[in-house]
Amino acid sequence: MLVEELGNILQERRKVLGITQKHLSEISGVHLNTIAKIEQGKVNPTLEIIHQLAEVLGLELTLNVKRPK
Repeated sequence: MLVEELGNILQERRKVLGITQKHLSEISGVHLNTIAKIEQGKVNPTLEIIHQLAEVLGLELTLNVKRPK
């Protein structure tokens, strides 16, 4: 998954839930500027930060075996 895709997924889910970036920052413990940069695809967040945001947004992280091309 590309950084831009991740940012889009997080932003779309946040908007569906009616949560502002500021509120997401407050309830997840992730800095507001970091959330903004992730959603803009400008930063490659750590797995820990992705997990924090996913937990608050009701998302699940999974790893799958790649399919051969």
